[in-house]
Amino acid sequence: MSKNYLIVGGGSGIGKVISDKLSEAGNHVWALSRNIEEANLSNNVKAFKYDVLEDDELPELPEELHGLIYCPGSINLKPFERISLDAFREELEINYIGAVKVIQKAMPRLKKTKGASVLLFSTVAVQNGLPFHTSIAGAKGAIEGLTRSLAAEYAPKVRVNAVAPSLTDTPMANALLSSDKKREANAERHPLKKVGTPEDIAEMGLFLLSEKADWITGQIFKVDGGMSALR
Repeated sequence: MSKNYLIVGGGSGIGKVISDKLSEAGNHVWALSRNIEEANLSNNVKAFKYDVLEDDELPELPEELHGLIYCPGSINLKPFERISLDAFREELEINYIGAVKVIQKAMPRLKKTKGASVLLFSTVAVQNGLPFHTSIAGAKGAIEGLTRSLAAEYAPKVRVNAVAPSLTDTPMANALLSSDKKREANAERHPLKKVGTPEDIAEMGLFLLSEKADWITGQIFKVDGGMSALR
């Protein structure tokens, strides 16, 4: 049976991989992105331009949603004293407030569907203290709290989980992977000696959205090349 999925940030990186794979499996996908015109999505994905910082209303959606995936994120790695308050606020708006806004609007549709699931994204920097990550770790720390609180509030009707990746080869990480030297140095930081791919992260997300994960909620899954657990 085909299902209905809303993906915010579905135009590139991890969101695009999830969007394409869900669509290829025969599901109906609504993909939102501020750069959606640049996305090369599967033919049967319904694509909409949407900016979480500026747009409030979602496009017309089906009455029932089986899953919501919120992918927008940011990487603003600077010394703490050089990060402006406005930059902290913007990271919260993109990563946390945007998620809250979308979930509130989509939740009535999710509650109508048996086995509905929400998928959010954190970062390895929340549980691991990493220098220059104060703004993103704070914003994604809020996402981890939101994940557990929503999971408690909406159980057993809607499951809510998050994936916490380490550095992943997406357009957002281009500046950190812009040369062979940078790529090699970042790969070396991980016990598995490689940088993550969008597919690495998407596969965990697809599992959490599926019926195979129907006894899992309120969890933060670390997909990080072993960084959070191994030395």
